[in-house]
Amino acid sequence: MKVTATVDRLRREGVDVIDFGTGEPDFATLDSAKLAAHRAIDEDFSKYTPVPGISELRRALCERYRIDYGVEYQESEVIFSAGGKQALFNTALALFSAGDEVITHAPYWPTLSEQVKLAEATPVIVRTLAADGPAGFAIRARTILDAVTSRTRGIIINSPCNPTGALIAEDELASIAQEAARRGIWVVLDLCYEKLIYDPAPHNLPGVLHKYCRDRAVICGSASKAYAMTGWRCGWTIAPAAVVAAESALQSHATSNVNSIAQKGALAALSGSQAPLVAMLAEYRTRRDNLHQWLTAEPRIRCLRPAGAFYLFPDVTRAMADGGFSTSAEFAQALLDESRVAVTPGEAFDAPGFVRLSYATSMEQLREGSRRILEFVARRAGSHLVTR
Repeated sequence: MKVTATVDRLRREGVDVIDFGTGEPDFATLDSAKLAAHRAIDEDFSKYTPVPGISELRRALCERYRIDYGVEYQESEVIFSAGGKQALFNTALALFSAGDEVITHAPYWPTLSEQVKLAEATPVIVRTLAADGPAGFAIRARTILDAVTSRTRGIIINSPCNPTGALIAEDELASIAQEAARRGIWVVLDLCYEKLIYDPAPHNLPGVLHKYCRDRAVICGSASKAYAMTGWRCGWTIAPAAVVAAESALQSHATSNVNSIAQKGALAALSGSQAPLVAMLAEYRTRRDNLHQWLTAEPRIRCLRPAGAFYLFPDVTRAMADGGFSTSAEFAQALLDESRVAVTPGEAFDAPGFVRLSYATSMEQLREGSRRILEFVARRAGSHLVTR
């Protein structure tokens, strides 16, 4: 958000900035969602709705998950919230409290650990490694379970992961789910990037949780990334009915229902043709492959191709050392100041030495941005060598 605000300010000042910091699709919202929203406005669908969402929307989500994952849920097990962020926050507040420990994996989206703290619980961070797995940062059951103690109340898994793009394998999640069921631990699955997986890989994570720990599983998702609806603020939680009831009580005192017009748009997106998602994924794949090829032509930038989401997460420690930077935050700031390219430093994700680049932008911007980055790295390395 800080990077986005800085880019917005510079652009208003007339500065030509390439923005690789933003975490939202550059595609337009699906036409079906827009048409449904227009129709809702025309029909004056502008009153309060039930806090967890209109019935037809909740049923549509259940049907979407039945089609996509073969799992069965009831309307009473679904609540819609203001984006995936509120869905996860409601979950943290409903399930965790002072004295609890909640395990998640790093590098991580910082909101996950901060929400645990806001619930007065303690986040326990398990580190994944860039060299582990074909796309790096593999999420392993053994390291997660080794962190379990008598105080462990929950385990949060984000797959595909922001910022790394890593996936958890089904068998790894199965091991976590079985142990969680045995020990009475909640498994919270952040699936906000669930439609952005590039290559064939078994990833029926809802099916795994449904099989092994249905009564201890919470799934949080969002229309934001899959349907390019970030500003509509429409996310959801699928969980046991008692958890949904608790989250509904919390939400009733915070925001009440999701925007009524957005609910109608999300209903159309979830229940309509999913073909536009296939086209978007193909374009993201092309962008990923090209940006990866361009950047890794520079030996000081090391990066594996991510399996999902829409970020590259390169290791720039060598570029930092050769350029005279002690942190990736310094590297990112200099890149913005000198070359007008915005990236998010790894410190934001508990991953110093890395930067996150979003390729949710045009191919022209990706090409120009990568050119500026390569020139920046080479120039900085050369000038630093001279001064040494």
